[in-house]
Amino acid sequence: MYHVGSRVLQDRFDSRRIADRLEEVTAHDVLNEHDTAFIEAADLFFLATADADGWPDVSHKGGLPGFVRVLDPTTLAFPSYDGNGQFRSLGNLLVNPRVGLLFIDFDQPNRLRIQGVAQVRDDPELVAQWEGAQLVVTVTPERIFPNCPRYIHRRALVERSPYAPRPDYEPPVPEWKRMEVFRDALPDPPPGARPDS
Repeated sequence: MYHVGSRVLQDRFDSRRIADRLEEVTAHDVLNEHDTAFIEAADLFFLATADADGWPDVSHKGGLPGFVRVLDPTTLAFPSYDGNGQFRSLGNLLVNPRVGLLFIDFDQPNRLRIQGVAQVRDDPELVAQWEGAQLVVTVTPERIFPNCPRYIHRRALVERSPYAPRPDYEPPVPEWKRMEVFRDALPDPPPGARPDS
C-alpha cells in the first residue's frame, strides 16, 4: 500500500508504525456490508483518473442516492450521464484503467477510499439499469480503506440537482447548451431523445 515516497515521509515523521497498523486493521479488497451501505447511500463521490502519460485528473460524480451500486463484493458500478462531451475521466480509463474513488458523508463526517481497476461498459442490459445512463463504469477494488474524517466540514444538503436522472422525470436543458457559442457544436441527440432546445 505504501511506496518509497510514503516511506520516506513516514520515517521522517515517525509514522511508519501507525501507517502499517492502519493498513493491517482497515485495508481490505472486498466490499463488506458497511462499505456497501456507505457507497449506496452516497449522492456524490470524487473520481481520480490519469491519462496514458500519468497526468492526473479528478472529477465530481453526482446523482441521486443509489446511483453507485455494489454489484457483488468485488464489483461496484456507476453510470456516465450526459455531460459536456469531453469524456476526460472515461477517456482516461480507456488508456489507463487505474482509478481512485473518494466517498464523503458531510452530514455525519466519514469517508471511504477505493483504489481499483475500472472498465467502461456499453452493454445494453447493464446500461439500461440506470435511468439516463450513456455508459456504465465498473470498478474492481484492489484497496478499500476508511479515512480519518476529522477535517470534513459538516454541510447540509440544500437541494438535489434538478439535472440528476430519475425515472419518469425529464431534466431541464443545461444553460450552457443554450449558449450560442456552443449550440452548433452539440452532438445530435440519440434516436427517440428530445432535442436540447
